[in-house]
Amino acid sequence: MATLADSFLADLDDLSDDEAPDDVAAADASVPQSAQDGERRSGGAGSSRPSGDTLNAVSKLTGSERYARVVAQVREALAADAKAAASSGDGTAASSRPHLGVVDENAYRLIVDCNALSADIDDEIQTVHNFVRDQYRVKFPELESLVTHPIDYARVVRAIGNEMDVTRVDLDAVLPSAAVMVVSVTAATTAGAPLGEATLKETLAACDRQMQMDEDRRQLVQLVQSRMDRTAPNLSAVLGSEVAARLMGVAGGLTALSKMPANNVQVLGQKRKHAAGFSAAAAVKAGDMHVGHIFQCDIIQRKTPPALRMRAARLVAGKCALMARMDAFGQDPAASAGKAMRAEIEAKIEKWQELPPARTAKPLPIPGGEAKKRRGGKRARAMKERYGQSDMQKAANRLNFNQAEEEYGLDGEGLGTLGTSAGMAAASGKLRITAKQTKMKVPKRAQDKWANKGGSGTALSVNGMASSLAFTPVQGIELVNPNQKPRDAGPVSGTQSVFSELRGFKSARPS
Repeated sequence: MATLADSFLADLDDLSDDEAPDDVAAADASVPQSAQDGERRSGGAGSSRPSGDTLNAVSKLTGSERYARVVAQVREALAADAKAAASSGDGTAASSRPHLGVVDENAYRLIVDCNALSADIDDEIQTVHNFVRDQYRVKFPELESLVTHPIDYARVVRAIGNEMDVTRVDLDAVLPSAAVMVVSVTAATTAGAPLGEATLKETLAACDRQMQMDEDRRQLVQLVQSRMDRTAPNLSAVLGSEVAARLMGVAGGLTALSKMPANNVQVLGQKRKHAAGFSAAAAVKAGDMHVGHIFQCDIIQRKTPPALRMRAARLVAGKCALMARMDAFGQDPAASAGKAMRAEIEAKIEKWQELPPARTAKPLPIPGGEAKKRRGGKRARAMKERYGQSDMQKAANRLNFNQAEEEYGLDGEGLGTLGTSAGMAAASGKLRITAKQTKMKVPKRAQDKWANKGGSGTALSVNGMASSLAFTPVQGIELVNPNQKPRDAGPVSGTQSVFSELRGFKSARPS
C-alpha cells in the first residue's frame, strides 16, 4: 500500500516528465524573433481576441439582413426629405400633420429600428476597434494610448499604414496639431515592426468598416432627429430626439405616452437589477433604481451633478408628460414651448446648485453697555424642563474612576454609572425632572372670609376625599360643608386647636 510520501514523489516525477515535444520546440525555433515579439506585445494567449479570428468572424453586424434593410430605408427616407426640401423652395420640408395624435406607423417603426440599430452599431464599432488595435499593436504599440477614440484611431491607422517615417504622413486632417506632434515624436522612437501584407490589408479593411459604420450611424441619427422634430417637437426639444424616440418606442406611441402619469414616464425603459446583499435605499442613492430612458438625456447626464440626478429625473419626467400631451394634440409645432420648458428646467437645476446665502455679520456689542436681558418666563422654563436632560441620561454620561462601564448592543453603547450605586443615587429612580408642587391660589375676598373662620389666609387646602353629602339618621342625605367645623364637637385637644387644617398661626405681636 502506497504511502503519502510515495504519492508525493510520484507527482514530482510526473511534473519532471512534462516537457515540450520536439516538434513544438522546432516550430517555436522556426518562428522569427520579430513575430514572437509581436505576439508578446499583442497579448499572446491572454489577448481579448483569439489570434486566429478574422474580420468577418469578429464583425457580423454589417453582413446581417436587418442592417442592410434599415440602412437602405434610411437612405431612401433621407433622399425623399432632400427632394421635398428642394421642391419646397425655402430649403425646409413641409411638416403637415393630418390628424391630432396620429402618427404614421411606418415612420414610427423606422424610428424604433433606427434607435435599436444605432445602439448595436456602437457596440460593433468598439469590437472592430479592439480588432484593429490588436493587429496594429505590432507596428505602433504606443498609438492606442495617444489616440483613444475608436474612429480617430482608425483614421490614423488608415493614414499611416505601414509607413515607418510618420513625418511623411499628413495627419493634419485627422488629428489636432498638438496630437500630430506627439504622434510624430513617439513614432520616431517606437520599437514596432512593419506588418505583413495580409495583416495590413485586413487591418485597413477593418478601419474602412469602422468609418462606414460611423457614417451609417450618423445617417440614422439624422433621420431620427428629423422625424422626431416633426412627430414630437416639444418632447424632442426637452429630451433630445434619440431619448424621445426611445421613450415613444417603449410607451407604444405618442398617444399612449401622453396618457401616462409622470411617475410612470420616469421609469419607462427601466432595467431591473438585483441588488443582492444591498438595501434598496443604497441602490436608489447610487442611481441604480427607478431610472429609465429619461435618466440618459443630456440635461441629467451633462448638466446635473450625481447628487441631484434623481431629483432632476422627477422634474424632467413631469415636464415631459406635459410636452407629450401638447404634441399629441398638435399644439405648438414650432417647439417654442419645449425650448422654454428646457430653459426652465436648466434654470431650476442651476438654482439647486447655488450656495446658501451668507450669514449676516453680527455687529459687536456697544462698549460699556449693559447686556440685554433675556426674557424667561413660565413657558421658557417649562420648555427647558421638557427638553432637558433626564437624570438617567446624566448618569449614563458619568464614569467612575478606575471602574469599567457596562455595555449593551452590538455597537457597544456604554451604560456609564447606570446600575451602580453611584448611578442609582444620581438617578434616584426618576426618568425626568418632576414638576414643582404649587399651591392653589384663592381670591382675596375668599381669603378674608376663610380667615374669619380660623383658616389660613394664603391658601386653601382641600381634602380630595371630602364630600359635600352627609348621611344622617334624622334627615337622611344632607348637603353640608366638609370644611366647616361642627358646632357640637365639644372641646378639642390642644394639638388640633393649633395645628388644624382650618387654623393658621397667629401673630405674637400685641395688637
